[in-house]
Amino acid sequence: MRSRPPSVSATLKSPWSNMVRRHSCVVLVLAGVCGTAVAAPRAEVQMAVCVPLVTLTRKLALIPREAAYGTWQFDDGRLGLLERNVRIRLRVRKGGGELTVKIATPDCAAVRVPKHDGKCEYDVYGGKPQSALSLTRKLDAAVTRDLAAGRSAVASALGATQAQYLRAVPGAWPLPADLRPLGPIANGVYVDARGNDVDVSTLPDGTRYVEIGIKVPLADATAAQQALEARLTEAGVTVCTDQRGQAADKLRRLAAP
Repeated sequence: MRSRPPSVSATLKSPWSNMVRRHSCVVLVLAGVCGTAVAAPRAEVQMAVCVPLVTLTRKLALIPREAAYGTWQFDDGRLGLLERNVRIRLRVRKGGGELTVKIATPDCAAVRVPKHDGKCEYDVYGGKPQSALSLTRKLDAAVTRDLAAGRSAVASALGATQAQYLRAVPGAWPLPADLRPLGPIANGVYVDARGNDVDVSTLPDGTRYVEIGIKVPLADATAAQQALEARLTEAGVTVCTDQRGQAADKLRRLAAP
């Protein structure tokens, strides 16, 4: 459940952002990292719900899927990376962390990336697919603590593939000098009676976001969304009016003075 000011856009689809996305893929092609997709893409249909977690747990028979964890986002005071459709995220788990670079692209299935370094993701919000390249590197506990505390530079913790793709995005490299950790976000992950993931994110100010997701072939995303919405309606779960992606809204709230 969440509350957000109507004037705040939670999407990455401004004319400038779309221009950056198209330009970014052209640069990736020139860098030799774009090519023909080798497998049918899959997508995660995500739907924001606006009910208390205790109510959702009862109506959908939720159980924890994994231990809770924390998340930090990284950007400068102007959210310059977000403007370029780049997000850098640190997930903090027991014993270490995961540093992820996400770069929006018009069609990430056309971008080649080593399987052990990342993947192509299609997130579907409100019937609209959002394509992104997701590049993740595992970190040990000491490096994770230093990044979250702002004691070390993000650039020093990046893997070679992450740095390579960031250099291909106009204006994203070098990383902003005032890049800083934003957070922490408290994350809980649950699974419902049908095996669908339910992600709960709570910001330091108490704002809470709840999403339920179902993974399907991209070609089946529209039908899956309709089926999921019908199921939630039948269960008496209120679907949020605003079905835009939540990532940008979280970042703007975290960066607010």
